[in-house]
Amino acid sequence: MESSRHSSPEDIASMTEGKNAPPSSSAEVPFQHRLDRKVSMLPHRLVGVIDEGTSTVGFSIFTTPHFEEIATHRTEVPLISPKPGWFEQDAMVIINNVYRCVEVAITKLPDSFQKDDLAAIGITNQRETTVVWDSVTGKPLYNAIVWNDIRTNHTVDQVLARIPDQNKNYFKHMCGLPISPYFSALKIRWLRDNVPAVRKACREKRCKVGTIDSWIVWNLTKGSLHITDVTNASRTMLMDIESLQWDPILLRTFSVTLNMLPQIRSSSEIYGSVTDERSILHGIDISGILGNQQASLLGQMCIKPGQTKNTYRSGCFILCNIGREPIISRRGLLTTIAYKLGPGAPVIYALEGAVAVAGHALEWLEKKVRILPQVSEAEKFAGTVPTTGDVYFVPAFTGLYAPYWRKDARGLIIGLTHHSTKHHVIRAALESICFQTRDILECMYQESEYKFSKLYADGPLSSNNLLMQLQADTAGVPVFRSQILDPTAFGVAMCAAQAEGIDLFKFDVKQKYYENIYYDTFLPTTTEAERRQRYGKWKRAVERSFDWAFRPKSNIMTEQRYQLLASVPGSLFFFISFAMFVHSMKK
Repeated sequence: MESSRHSSPEDIASMTEGKNAPPSSSAEVPFQHRLDRKVSMLPHRLVGVIDEGTSTVGFSIFTTPHFEEIATHRTEVPLISPKPGWFEQDAMVIINNVYRCVEVAITKLPDSFQKDDLAAIGITNQRETTVVWDSVTGKPLYNAIVWNDIRTNHTVDQVLARIPDQNKNYFKHMCGLPISPYFSALKIRWLRDNVPAVRKACREKRCKVGTIDSWIVWNLTKGSLHITDVTNASRTMLMDIESLQWDPILLRTFSVTLNMLPQIRSSSEIYGSVTDERSILHGIDISGILGNQQASLLGQMCIKPGQTKNTYRSGCFILCNIGREPIISRRGLLTTIAYKLGPGAPVIYALEGAVAVAGHALEWLEKKVRILPQVSEAEKFAGTVPTTGDVYFVPAFTGLYAPYWRKDARGLIIGLTHHSTKHHVIRAALESICFQTRDILECMYQESEYKFSKLYADGPLSSNNLLMQLQADTAGVPVFRSQILDPTAFGVAMCAAQAEGIDLFKFDVKQKYYENIYYDTFLPTTTEAERRQRYGKWKRAVERSFDWAFRPKSNIMTEQRYQLLASVPGSLFFFISFAMFVHSMKK
């Protein structure tokens, strides 16, 4: 994972595999957002994208074949937190916001375009977030449980108690995932165990469940389509990673019945058309679905094995394309589906590591600790000091994800001295994002044996130049920041456009770059010895965050405990009777 400290312009050109990277560090290149460039207004067929994220919903419209974004509208979706660590959203608010964003975005179309130019739409969504609804009324039975919700910690313990050696990786060879609160299966199990309306709907076989893409398609098609794509299905912990089918063993383990679940489809095909009269998209084909991080992988043109991207948001999501054969990680990474571009197309796999707290750490410094006026000022404040002053910040607010998977970890700030200031802490928060990313890159290198020569970067937080430079210095590889900060909509737009029957685009693995995408380049400025010393201290800090959150044994009378205790009198009677019989025989 190391690179030379200085690189020539020729080296940089080869590392980008394309002509669209500037020949020097982006510290000398002012950031230029793609929408600031002049957009071609030549008549083209259009592709729309519903982009449903953790905090916002949006609709964007792209031209083809160059995929210029010509209209967009976004709106926020409130986050509901009934208890610490619990995160929910109103599923009806999500779908209503989808309809609203579509209407407003279409009114923003340039005069040379109109709604009838839309050839297809694609959907990209926050993954693992789970919705249950009534198939008769079409109404949610409970709020959507968001992907980073940790209420299922106890559910995890219940599942582990029934597994040999309580091994959290017991099902990993089947689904590519560890048993963790992160995934949809645990959320479904919790809903069934704790929400009476869900239990009742399950008994009456009118309960439907899915990730957000399924919920959106169900509504757009008035309940005629209950589907998901392979990328979202691979995040449920219910799909066999090789057969791409719901696995009966996993279904039994998590108390999920097949009739509840959507049909699994490829990421790029015509699934059906919009039939809901409430939507202005009525009659338009739905032809692409991707989980948001997989859409970002395609949007970064990571279509060759070994190519890796990191999306810097409230959390970080690092995906490495590993080709047509799954690799089951032994180091805490997830094996997931990168994409499957058609029913007959090969499935492409990825290794993934998630950083739970990235931008959230800066938000915590702003809103909770109040030592950072605004998240957008993190670069300015952190830049006032040359180093962290040996301060390390482990933001394990809800535990640690890959490669540790420690739900008992909690956050800490360590290394404080009398000379430490808020500037050191803010810089340490930025470095924590980079160290967590390196944790995952190290594992990916060991698992896949691909030697990374670069890291593609995107996401709102990637606009922070200091963060990108720290990442290059921490990982020891050049960082190439896409000037499309959010390539998720871009990626699924191409996916929807290339579906058979739409045929407005074709992915070409021989293509080395996108004509209209530019990159800013950040080169490492640290030595290998410096990186080793700093990374070693980070690992020591992480170890100190372990085993902090633990619960005393529950006194709640569970069904299993009741059955065990209820069996004691009968068992005791049998044992005493048998002993008396043996004693009498001896006489």
